Amino acid sequence: MFDTIGTDVPEGQERLRLEVGEHGLGTITLCRPGKLNAWSWESTRQLGLLADRIRFDDRIRVVLLRAEGRAFCAGIDVTAPGGAITGRSAAQRTRNYAEGIRWAHERFAAFARLPQPVVAAVQGYCLGFGFELALMADVRIASDDAVFALPEARLGVAVDAGGDLRIARDAGAGWAKLLALTGRRIDAATAQRLGLLQEVVGQGELENVARAVAAEIAANAPLAVQSVKRSIDAYADAAMASALDRAALAAALTLTSEDAGEGYAAGAARRAPRFEGA
Repeated sequence: MFDTIGTDVPEGQERLRLEVGEHGLGTITLCRPGKLNAWSWESTRQLGLLADRIRFDDRIRVVLLRAEGRAFCAGIDVTAPGGAITGRSAAQRTRNYAEGIRWAHERFAAFARLPQPVVAAVQGYCLGFGFELALMADVRIASDDAVFALPEARLGVAVDAGGDLRIARDAGAGWAKLLALTGRRIDAATAQRLGLLQEVVGQGELENVARAVAAEIAANAPLAVQSVKRSIDAYADAAMASALDRAALAAALTLTSEDAGEGYAAGAARRAPRFEGA
Protein backbone atom coordinates (compact mmCIF):
# COMPACT_ATOMS: atom_id res chain seq x y z
CA MET A 1 0.00 0.00 0.00
CA PHE A 2 2.77 2.46 0.87
CA ASP A 3 6.51 2.75 1.43
CA THR A 4 7.92 4.15 4.65
CA ILE A 5 10.81 6.46 3.77
CA GLY A 6 13.79 6.22 6.10
CA THR A 7 16.30 8.89 7.07
CA ASP A 8 19.47 8.94 9.10
CA VAL A 9 17.33 9.26 12.24
CA PRO A 10 17.97 6.58 14.90
CA GLU A 11 15.10 4.19 15.42
CA GLY A 12 12.79 5.42 18.14
CA GLN A 13 13.90 9.05 17.72
CA GLU A 14 11.54 9.92 14.88
CA ARG A 15 9.63 13.17 15.28
CA LEU A 16 8.08 12.87 11.83
CA ARG A 17 7.36 9.95 9.53
CA LEU A 18 7.05 9.99 5.73
CA GLU A 19 5.00 7.44 3.81
CA VAL A 20 4.48 7.31 0.06
CA GLY A 21 1.14 5.82 -0.86
CA GLU A 22 -0.90 5.33 -3.98
CA HIS A 23 -2.07 7.99 -6.43
CA GLY A 24 0.79 10.42 -5.80
CA LEU A 25 0.18 11.03 -2.10
CA GLY A 26 3.06 11.50 0.33
CA THR A 27 2.08 11.71 4.01
CA ILE A 28 4.14 13.42 6.71
CA THR A 29 2.94 12.46 10.17
CA LEU A 30 3.95 14.15 13.42
CA CYS A 31 4.42 11.00 15.47
CA ARG A 32 5.00 11.89 19.14
CA PRO A 33 1.41 11.90 20.43
CA GLY A 34 2.53 11.31 24.02
CA LYS A 35 4.29 14.72 23.87
CA LEU A 36 1.37 16.32 21.99
CA ASN A 37 3.80 16.41 19.04
CA ALA A 38 5.77 19.21 20.69
CA TRP A 39 8.42 20.69 18.39
CA SER A 40 12.20 20.80 18.87
CA TRP A 41 15.43 21.56 17.03
CA GLU A 42 15.55 17.87 16.11
CA SER A 43 12.03 18.08 14.67
CA THR A 44 13.23 20.95 12.50
CA ARG A 45 16.22 18.92 11.29
CA GLN A 46 14.00 15.98 10.40
CA LEU A 47 11.51 18.21 8.57
CA GLY A 48 14.37 19.50 6.43
CA LEU A 49 15.52 15.95 5.65
CA LEU A 50 12.03 14.91 4.58
CA ALA A 51 11.54 18.04 2.47
CA ASP A 52 14.75 17.27 0.57
CA ARG A 53 13.55 13.73 -0.10
CA ILE A 54 10.08 14.80 -1.21
CA ARG A 55 11.34 17.51 -3.55
CA PHE A 56 12.89 15.07 -6.02
CA ASP A 57 10.50 12.14 -5.57
CA ASP A 58 8.44 11.94 -8.77
CA ARG A 59 6.02 9.56 -7.05
CA ILE A 60 4.79 12.37 -4.78
CA ARG A 61 2.40 14.86 -6.35
CA VAL A 62 0.91 16.24 -3.15
CA VAL A 63 1.83 16.10 0.54
CA LEU A 64 -0.59 15.49 3.40
CA LEU A 65 0.66 16.94 6.70
CA ARG A 66 -1.08 15.29 9.65
CA ALA A 67 -0.48 14.32 13.28
CA GLU A 68 -1.13 11.38 15.54
CA GLY A 69 -3.09 11.76 18.77
CA ARG A 70 -5.33 14.45 20.18
CA ALA A 71 -3.15 17.42 19.20
CA PHE A 72 -1.62 18.58 15.95
CA CYS A 73 1.30 20.26 17.75
CA ALA A 74 1.14 21.94 21.15
CA GLY A 75 4.16 24.16 20.50
CA ILE A 76 7.83 24.04 21.43
CA ASP A 77 9.14 21.16 23.54
CA VAL A 78 10.92 23.09 26.30
CA THR A 79 12.42 19.84 27.65
CA ALA A 80 14.16 18.90 24.38
CA PRO A 81 18.00 18.83 24.30
CA GLY A 82 19.60 21.84 22.64
CA GLY A 83 16.81 24.18 23.62
CA ALA A 84 19.09 26.59 25.49
CA ILE A 85 21.78 28.10 23.27
CA THR A 86 24.83 29.39 25.11
CA GLY A 87 27.62 31.90 24.46
CA ARG A 88 30.55 33.48 26.27
CA SER A 89 28.80 36.85 26.33
CA ALA A 90 25.30 38.23 25.88
CA ALA A 91 26.26 39.39 22.39
CA GLN A 92 27.61 35.98 21.38
CA ARG A 93 24.58 34.19 22.82
CA THR A 94 22.26 36.50 20.87
CA ARG A 95 24.28 35.90 17.72
CA ASN A 96 24.14 32.14 18.24
CA TYR A 97 20.40 32.24 18.72
CA ALA A 98 19.98 34.34 15.56
CA GLU A 99 22.04 31.87 13.54
CA GLY A 100 20.13 28.93 15.00
CA ILE A 101 16.83 30.52 14.04
CA ARG A 102 18.10 31.33 10.54
CA TRP A 103 19.17 27.68 10.22
CA ALA A 104 15.62 26.69 11.21
CA HIS A 105 14.16 29.16 8.71
CA GLU A 106 16.16 27.47 5.94
CA ARG A 107 14.61 24.09 6.81
CA PHE A 108 11.13 25.60 7.03
CA ALA A 109 11.65 27.28 3.65
CA ALA A 110 12.61 23.94 2.10
CA PHE A 111 9.27 22.61 3.32
CA ALA A 112 7.10 25.64 2.54
CA ARG A 113 8.64 25.98 -0.93
CA LEU A 114 8.25 22.36 -1.96
CA PRO A 115 7.12 22.15 -5.57
CA GLN A 116 4.37 19.79 -4.43
CA PRO A 117 1.35 21.37 -2.70
CA VAL A 118 0.92 20.62 1.02
CA VAL A 119 -2.49 19.96 2.59
CA ALA A 120 -2.55 20.21 6.40
CA ALA A 121 -5.05 18.24 8.51
CA VAL A 122 -5.26 19.86 11.96
CA GLN A 123 -6.92 18.58 15.12
CA GLY A 124 -6.84 19.61 18.77
CA TYR A 125 -4.14 21.96 20.00
CA CYS A 126 -2.32 23.86 17.26
CA LEU A 127 -0.29 26.30 19.33
CA GLY A 128 2.86 28.34 18.86
CA PHE A 129 5.09 26.59 16.38
CA GLY A 130 2.30 24.12 15.62
CA PHE A 131 0.22 27.03 14.30
CA GLU A 132 3.22 28.33 12.38
CA LEU A 133 3.82 24.91 10.80
CA ALA A 134 0.20 24.61 9.71
CA LEU A 135 0.40 28.08 8.17
CA MET A 136 3.29 26.87 5.96
CA ALA A 137 0.87 24.50 4.21
CA ASP A 138 -0.91 25.53 1.02
CA VAL A 139 -4.36 24.29 2.06
CA ARG A 140 -5.49 23.91 5.69
CA ILE A 141 -8.38 21.74 6.88
CA ALA A 142 -9.23 21.43 10.57
CA SER A 143 -11.59 19.47 12.75
CA ASP A 144 -14.07 21.47 14.78
CA ASP A 145 -12.13 20.80 18.02
CA ALA A 146 -8.98 22.56 16.77
CA VAL A 147 -7.61 25.47 18.82
CA PHE A 148 -5.07 27.96 17.48
CA ALA A 149 -2.79 30.50 19.18
CA LEU A 150 0.55 32.28 19.02
CA PRO A 151 1.31 32.55 22.77
CA GLU A 152 4.94 33.70 22.45
CA ALA A 153 4.41 37.24 23.76
CA ARG A 154 2.96 35.78 26.96
CA LEU A 155 6.31 34.01 27.46
CA GLY A 156 8.36 37.12 26.72
CA VAL A 157 9.59 36.16 23.25
CA ALA A 158 8.88 37.18 19.67
CA VAL A 159 7.23 34.93 17.10
CA ASP A 160 10.20 33.32 15.38
CA ALA A 161 9.01 31.13 12.48
CA GLY A 162 6.91 33.63 10.56
CA GLY A 163 3.45 32.67 11.81
CA ASP A 164 2.48 36.28 12.47
CA LEU A 165 3.71 37.25 9.00
CA ARG A 166 1.65 34.54 7.34
CA ILE A 167 -1.44 35.59 9.31
CA ALA A 168 -0.85 39.16 8.11
CA ARG A 169 -0.63 37.85 4.55
CA ASP A 170 -3.80 35.74 4.76
CA ALA A 171 -5.99 37.60 7.26
CA GLY A 172 -4.56 41.13 7.38
CA ALA A 173 -2.12 42.99 9.60
CA GLY A 174 -4.75 43.88 12.21
CA TRP A 175 -5.62 40.27 12.93
CA ALA A 176 -1.95 39.28 12.94
CA LYS A 177 -1.24 41.94 15.54
CA LEU A 178 -4.27 41.07 17.66
CA LEU A 179 -3.42 37.36 17.80
CA ALA A 180 0.35 37.76 18.22
CA LEU A 181 0.19 40.66 20.69
CA THR A 182 -2.44 39.09 22.94
CA GLY A 183 -1.58 35.41 22.53
CA ARG A 184 -5.30 34.66 22.68
CA ARG A 185 -6.70 31.35 21.45
CA ILE A 186 -9.23 31.08 18.64
CA ASP A 187 -11.39 28.15 17.60
CA ALA A 188 -11.59 26.56 14.18
CA ALA A 189 -14.69 28.49 13.17
CA THR A 190 -12.95 31.81 13.86
CA ALA A 191 -9.80 30.69 12.04
CA GLN A 192 -11.90 29.80 9.01
CA ARG A 193 -13.72 33.14 9.15
CA LEU A 194 -10.34 34.90 9.08
CA GLY A 195 -9.25 32.92 6.01
CA LEU A 196 -6.65 30.88 7.90
CA LEU A 197 -8.54 27.62 7.20
CA GLN A 198 -10.16 26.53 3.98
CA GLU A 199 -12.51 24.01 5.56
CA VAL A 200 -13.73 22.88 9.01
CA VAL A 201 -15.14 19.38 9.46
CA GLY A 202 -16.28 17.06 12.23
CA GLN A 203 -13.59 15.26 14.22
CA GLY A 204 -14.36 11.91 12.62
CA GLU A 205 -14.23 13.36 9.10
CA LEU A 206 -10.85 15.12 9.15
CA GLU A 207 -8.66 12.36 7.77
CA ASN A 208 -11.00 11.39 4.94
CA VAL A 209 -11.74 14.96 3.88
CA ALA A 210 -8.06 15.99 3.91
CA ARG A 211 -7.08 12.90 1.91
CA ALA A 212 -9.87 13.58 -0.59
CA VAL A 213 -8.66 17.15 -1.14
CA ALA A 214 -5.08 15.91 -1.55
CA ALA A 215 -6.25 13.27 -4.03
CA GLU A 216 -8.18 15.89 -6.00
CA ILE A 217 -5.01 17.96 -6.36
CA ALA A 218 -2.85 14.91 -7.16
CA ALA A 219 -5.19 13.95 -10.02
CA ASN A 220 -4.30 17.13 -11.89
CA ALA A 221 -1.30 17.67 -14.16
CA PRO A 222 1.82 17.89 -11.92
CA LEU A 223 3.62 20.56 -13.96
CA ALA A 224 0.51 22.75 -14.01
CA VAL A 225 -0.13 22.26 -10.27
CA GLN A 226 3.45 23.12 -9.35
CA SER A 227 3.45 26.16 -11.62
CA VAL A 228 0.27 27.46 -10.01
CA LYS A 229 1.78 27.05 -6.53
CA ARG A 230 5.00 28.84 -7.50
CA SER A 231 3.17 31.73 -9.13
CA ILE A 232 0.83 32.33 -6.20
CA ASP A 233 3.67 32.04 -3.67
CA ALA A 234 5.81 34.49 -5.65
CA TYR A 235 3.03 37.06 -5.32
CA ALA A 236 1.88 36.29 -1.78
CA ASP A 237 5.36 35.93 -0.25
CA ALA A 238 7.13 38.76 -2.06
CA ALA A 239 8.39 40.35 1.19
CA MET A 240 8.64 37.17 3.27
CA ALA A 241 12.41 36.60 3.09
CA SER A 242 13.38 40.02 4.41
CA ALA A 243 10.64 39.91 7.04
CA LEU A 244 11.86 36.51 8.28
CA ASP A 245 15.38 37.88 8.61
CA ARG A 246 14.02 40.58 10.90
CA ALA A 247 12.06 37.93 12.78
CA ALA A 248 15.24 35.92 13.42
CA LEU A 249 16.97 38.89 15.04
CA ALA A 250 13.88 39.87 17.04
CA ALA A 251 13.49 36.32 18.31
CA ALA A 252 17.17 36.10 19.23
CA LEU A 253 17.04 39.35 21.21
CA THR A 254 13.93 38.33 23.11
CA LEU A 255 15.01 34.73 23.72
CA THR A 256 18.14 36.01 25.46
CA SER A 257 16.24 38.57 27.55
CA GLU A 258 15.48 38.39 31.27
CA ASP A 259 11.79 38.62 30.40
CA ALA A 260 12.00 35.35 28.47
CA GLY A 261 13.49 33.59 31.49
CA GLU A 262 10.73 35.02 33.65
CA GLY A 263 8.06 34.04 31.13
CA TYR A 264 9.12 30.39 30.96
CA ALA A 265 9.60 30.19 34.74
CA ALA A 266 6.14 31.64 35.30
CA GLY A 267 4.64 29.21 32.83
CA ALA A 268 6.26 26.24 34.57
CA ALA A 269 5.03 27.52 37.94
CA ARG A 270 1.56 28.33 36.59
CA ARG A 271 1.69 31.91 37.80
CA ALA A 272 1.39 35.29 36.12
CA PRO A 273 4.74 36.55 34.79
CA ARG A 274 6.28 39.80 35.99
CA PHE A 275 7.84 41.38 32.90
CA GLU A 276 10.20 44.36 33.26
CA GLY A 277 11.26 45.01 29.67
CA ALA A 278 14.83 43.79 30.13
